[in-house]
Amino acid sequence: MSATITAAVLVIGDEILSGRTKDKNIGYIADYLMQIGIDLCEVRIVPDIEAEIVASVNALRARYTYVFTTGGIGPTHDDITADSIARAFGVGISEHPRAIELLLTRIRPEDLNEARRRMARIPHGAELVENRVSTAPGFMIDNVIVMAGVPSIMQAMLDNVTPRLQTGAKMLLETIEAGQLPEGLYAADLSAIAEKYPNASIGSYPSFATGAFRNQIVVRSKDRGVLDAACADVRAMLARLTEARAKTQRT
Repeated sequence: MSATITAAVLVIGDEILSGRTKDKNIGYIADYLMQIGIDLCEVRIVPDIEAEIVASVNALRARYTYVFTTGGIGPTHDDITADSIARAFGVGISEHPRAIELLLTRIRPEDLNEARRRMARIPHGAELVENRVSTAPGFMIDNVIVMAGVPSIMQAMLDNVTPRLQTGAKMLLETIEAGQLPEGLYAADLSAIAEKYPNASIGSYPSFATGAFRNQIVVRSKDRGVLDAACADVRAMLARLTEARAKTQRT
């Protein structure tokens, strides 16, 4: 089986922590990485404070195969991600010639002011991560991929960097409807099934819709045989409990 490739997402920005901006990137990245065989293991949100960014980047890059950051690479004074990443790696930072070229495809030379040139400042040793939306690049340094916070731009950067990434076995997933069976009724049996299949992840997820609770059981595994066997056991368990409950309600 392919090696397990892991990742963390570091969301950078005061606007996320204040609630002014609602994050739309975490779920997209999680789904994207699952589809290509990278396990997202941790998500952190930090403010626009250099020390916080540096500490988190250094902790996460030592723990996971990849770290994806979002936010803080724009033209304004509070966009400090690039400088913070350079500090985390102990390298210098300066304008990258290719980044300037990319900016000039959308900005007239006379309009390329100091603020806009900030978006061309890249830590030394980093590779550019281009995007087809704004042309202002992100970058990849060692195992850290630095991307924009704007969802459409972030998604374009993710597409651009993917061919450079090592990937592992893809996570397979199946959702099984438990209907209105209460979680408390099947919790013990589900726990036993989860223990039987250590190479699967099994979770129960309740929701409330159309005036009633509805439960779903989600089974995940990178092994198709394990997934199919665990799902079969879950379905058999639900059928048995549903029948028993129906008999009780008739008497």
